[in-house]
Amino acid sequence: MFADQAGQLQQRGMSRQNALMLVANQTAVPIEGEWLEAFWCEGCQQTTWYHIRKCGDRTYKISVAPQELWQQVTGVIDSLGNPSVGEFTRKSARQVGYQGIRGFQFVS
Repeated sequence: MFADQAGQLQQRGMSRQNALMLVANQTAVPIEGEWLEAFWCEGCQQTTWYHIRKCGDRTYKISVAPQELWQQVTGVIDSLGNPSVGEFTRKSARQVGYQGIRGFQFVS
């Protein structure tokens, strides 16, 4: 995870002045000991993303990841999908029996 605003660093206990200086000198500041991770639930048969924070040597704080955290992570797939991919492409990719051009009906 990374921070690109001073307020994000202040929420994690950094002083306002230090946070402003870091963000001014770097485009993005890496945040150590925090990450997003997906877990599969056997009960509901769904994947849920969690925000994990390392608190101590062997202790962690785990909470369901809020949507705004996706803007602060690198190396994970956005839960809403790639915003540059259109809805048509997304639907086509999910089709089981994709047939390419034969799957289209042309009207003459």
